Amino acid sequence: MSLPSPDIAIPAAQTGVLVLVVGPSGAGKDTLMDAARTELAADPRYRFARRLITRPAMAGAEDHDTCDEAGFDATEADGGLALSWRAHGLSYGIPVTELTGIGAGAVVIVNVSRRAITAAERLAERVMVLNITAPVEVLAQRLAARGRESEADIATRLKREAPLTTERAEIVTIMNDRSIAEAAEELLTVLRGLGR
Repeated sequence: MSLPSPDIAIPAAQTGVLVLVVGPSGAGKDTLMDAARTELAADPRYRFARRLITRPAMAGAEDHDTCDEAGFDATEADGGLALSWRAHGLSYGIPVTELTGIGAGAVVIVNVSRRAITAAERLAERVMVLNITAPVEVLAQRLAARGRESEADIATRLKREAPLTTERAEIVTIMNDRSIAEAAEELLTVLRGLGR
């Protein structure tokens, strides 16, 4: 994981909020974020950061910018990433340009690894961690339905989930074990409260 360099940190005079969305595989982060993105698309107070990932674009997966490992490393070395981390054999980054709205009072929502929280907390004066999760049995059912991993792989994935800790950010948890509409409405309520 790469720590942000001092020259890309957001000034303390900012008025916006950095929202770090985390949660285990199968929790439905992308589904709920897509619902919120659609609902808030016309409101300039909200911005959903677009990630740079060393993974090709795939139908039904997160809409992101893609590049190869060499391109990612070059962008990172040139200071183009406010935050970066590695997971599951891929490299993930948040371009500096995706966070500029915080200084202008926007609520910027970013999908990150929980291992990146400490570094991300240094990027904004006001930070919230939005933990989207579900009971273990629900996570296991959703992962099995994807058909990408064996039962043993799913069990291993669920056991290795890192603990959720912060240095100063508020943590809000959304339990996504009900309808998408209900969980999305809870997410929207949290985000709209930040945009007032």
